[in-house]
Amino acid sequence: MYSANHWGGSFEIADGAAEDDHSRNMDLDRGALSARQHHELDETQQSWLLGPPEAKKKDKYVDLGCIVVKRKMLWWALWCVVAAFVLIGLPIIIAKSIPHKKPGPPPPDQYTDALHKALLFFNAQKSGHLPKNNGIKWRGNSGLSDGSDAKDVKGGLVGGYYDAGDNIKFHFPMAFSMTLLSWSVIEYSAKYKAMGEYDHVRELIKWGTDYLLLTFNSSASTIDKLYAQVGTAKINGSRPDDHYCWNRPEDMAYPRPSLSVSSAPDLGGEVAAALAAASIVFRDNATYSKKLSQGAATVYKFARQSGRRTPYSLRQPDIEYYYNSTSYWDEYMWSAAWMYYATGNNSYLTFATDPRLPKNAKAFFNILDFSVFSWDNKLPGAQLLLSRLRMFLNPGYPYEESLAGYHNATSLNMCMYFPRFAAFNFTKGGMALFNHGRGQPLQYVVANSFIAALYADYMEAVNVPGWYCGPNFMTTNDLREFARSQINYILGDNPKKMSYVVGFGSKYPRHVHHRGASTPHNGVKYSCTGGYKWRDSKKADPNLLGGAMVGGPDKNDGFKDSRNTFGQNEPTLVGNAGLVAALVALTSSGRGVGVTAVDKNTMFSAVPPMFPAAPPPPSSWKP
Repeated sequence: MYSANHWGGSFEIADGAAEDDHSRNMDLDRGALSARQHHELDETQQSWLLGPPEAKKKDKYVDLGCIVVKRKMLWWALWCVVAAFVLIGLPIIIAKSIPHKKPGPPPPDQYTDALHKALLFFNAQKSGHLPKNNGIKWRGNSGLSDGSDAKDVKGGLVGGYYDAGDNIKFHFPMAFSMTLLSWSVIEYSAKYKAMGEYDHVRELIKWGTDYLLLTFNSSASTIDKLYAQVGTAKINGSRPDDHYCWNRPEDMAYPRPSLSVSSAPDLGGEVAAALAAASIVFRDNATYSKKLSQGAATVYKFARQSGRRTPYSLRQPDIEYYYNSTSYWDEYMWSAAWMYYATGNNSYLTFATDPRLPKNAKAFFNILDFSVFSWDNKLPGAQLLLSRLRMFLNPGYPYEESLAGYHNATSLNMCMYFPRFAAFNFTKGGMALFNHGRGQPLQYVVANSFIAALYADYMEAVNVPGWYCGPNFMTTNDLREFARSQINYILGDNPKKMSYVVGFGSKYPRHVHHRGASTPHNGVKYSCTGGYKWRDSKKADPNLLGGAMVGGPDKNDGFKDSRNTFGQNEPTLVGNAGLVAALVALTSSGRGVGVTAVDKNTMFSAVPPMFPAAPPPPSSWKP
C-alpha cells in the first residue's frame, strides 16, 4: 500500500515486483538499462495522470485495555446493539408501559365450592345472640337462658354451637371441632385467604373459643370443675327435653340443665388443645391470643391433676350414651403437643415425648381402631403433630427417639388407609368403613382424609417423595389420591350419584334430621310435640341447611333420605369440621392448579425458637 506521504520516503512494493539488484546487474548491460530507465519514467509519469494502482487499505485497531479489536468490528457490534434495542427492547418497554387488566383468579375447583358451603353450616348451628351478618335468614337468637343454673358463671353459658340436629351443646365434640378448624387455618391460611374465607373461618373459631372460655374460670390459674354440656336428652324419655321435643332452637321452652364435672382429663385436654391451637390462629391479636393460651394452661393443669383422672363421661348417663370417652391418654398427648406449639414451653414437649406416655396410650400397639382419627381418638392426630415437629424442626436429643416412634406410627397409620393392604373394609363404591359400618361413617372419612392429605403435604414440603408400607413404596400422590377419592365420594362420585353435602350439586339430601331446617320459619311458635308434624313430614326441608354433611350411607352404599334415619341423615359439628379441613387441604385455590403444598413460613411461625433442655427427673412425671 502506498504511504500517505507521496513526496518522498520509502514505498511498499507489491509482492513479486522486487528483484535482486545483483541479478539485474548480471543480466542487463548498461545501455539496455539506460534505455529501460527512460522508458519506465515515461510510464511513471503516465501513472500519475491515471492515479496510483489499486491496493489494500490498512486495518485500524482500537485498544480497549483488556483487548485490541478492529475498529470495524467495534462499530459493527455497537450497531447490532442499537438495532436489537430498537427491534426488541423498545417494543417490550412500550408494551410494559401500557396498562393491562390483571387476570382474574382461576375458576374454583369443586373442593372450593363445597368449602364455601360447608362453613355456612357453623353459622346455622350458632347459639346465643347472633350477629347481624350471620347470613342464615331462618335462624335467630336462641338459648339466651343457657347456664342460668350455673351460678358461678357470670352471664351464663350463652353462645357456642348446637352439636347436631338436636339442640344440645356438647362441649367435648365442640372443642374438637374448634381444634380441627384451627389446625386447618394454621397450615392453610394462604388458601383460606385466596378463597376469601379467612376472616369467616376465624370468626367461626372465635365464636367457639369465646364460649369454651366460659365453661371454666379462665381468669384463674387453678380450677376444680369444668362444664361439659348444656341440655340433656333421655333415651326413649317421655318428658320434654332436647330429644323428646322437636323445636327450632328459637322456640325452646323446656329445661336445659348445665352439667359440670370435677374430673375431666379427656374433656379438659381437648378444651386445652382447642384454646392452644386457636391462640396460634390469633397471634395477630396479642391480647386475645394471650387470653387463649392462659386459659389453655389453666384447663390443661386441671386435666392433668392426679386426683382427677376419671373420664368425664363415666357414670354420666346424659353424656355417656352420646359422647363417651374411651380413654384420656390420647388427649394428654394431643393437648401437650398443642400446648408446646402454642407456648414453646419445653415442659409440654418433655411430657409428650416421655416413653411412658405412648405406652399408656397404647400408641405403638398397632391396634386397628387406634389408627382412626376421631373426636374420641386423637392418637393419629397427635402422632402427626409430633411427626411434624421432627420433620421440620428436628429438635434432636432427648426427644428424637420418641419423635421417631411417633413418625413411624404415623407412616403405619397411613398404610392402613389403602385398600390393597385390607386393614379396613371399603364399600363397593369406594367409601372407607373406618367405623366398621356403623352410623355416621362420613365424619370418620373426612377426619382421616384431612390428615392423609396433610401428611402428604408435609412430606412434599421436606422433599420426601413417599414412604414404605412393608416392601411397597407409596408416594405422596398415592396418599393424596386416597383422600381425594373419599372426598369425591362424598361430593357425588358414588353409586347413588348424589352429594352428601346439602346444597352441593343437583342431588343431595332434602329431609335432613335437623329441627331448625325442618320447621318452617313462619312466625309460628310450635310446641314441644307440635313440631312432630314437621319431623314426620314427607316434604322437603323448608329451610336449606346449606353445607351440612349428613351422616352418610351404610356399608352397602345405601342411603335413605328420611329424617327418621338419623344415623344416615343427621349432620354434626365434628363431621363438618373434618370436611372443611379436608377440603382446604385438597383444593388447588391459593396454590395454583394441581399444586398442594404447605406454607413453610406459616408452619415455622407456629413454633417459637426452641433449644432442647434436659428432661426433668422421672419423679416429676405423673402417670
